[in-house]
Amino acid sequence: MRRGRRLGVDVGDVRIGVAVCDPDGLIATPFETVSAGPDAAARIAQIASEIEAIEVVVGWPVGLSGREGPAAAKVRAFCDVLGPLIGDVSIRLVDERMSTMTADGLLREGGKSGVKRRKVIDQAAATVILQSAMDAERTRGSAPGEVVHGRPDGED
Repeated sequence: MRRGRRLGVDVGDVRIGVAVCDPDGLIATPFETVSAGPDAAARIAQIASEIEAIEVVVGWPVGLSGREGPAAAKVRAFCDVLGPLIGDVSIRLVDERMSTMTADGLLREGGKSGVKRRKVIDQAAATVILQSAMDAERTRGSAPGEVVHGRPDGED
């Protein structure tokens, strides 16, 4: 497992959930919800800089068939904007199928009401995406997904 903090991102049309992990890549935690819009990529880049991220892990909403649809294309377009703003930090797309459903279930189990869940669901989904990617890297010995910006190893 590569050492260093990572940023998990769940890109939505209205809100973007952000999660971070510890320097050892063991535990992902919710961090912030960013409003989607023209300033969103700059805020994500700022967070990546503040936590000295080695990598940004972005949820890639491929269909259940594994095909890339309009939502996945929007995420790629977001990464195209984010890339130049984060310099040499890598961006990795990872399959996010079922992450929002998993996050919603965890929030329900935690006793969050509908209104409270809506306020944090995007952060929770980003946390699920990031934790899944870190667990997969630990299990497989290599990071999952597709690098769309930066170095494939995520290191300097």
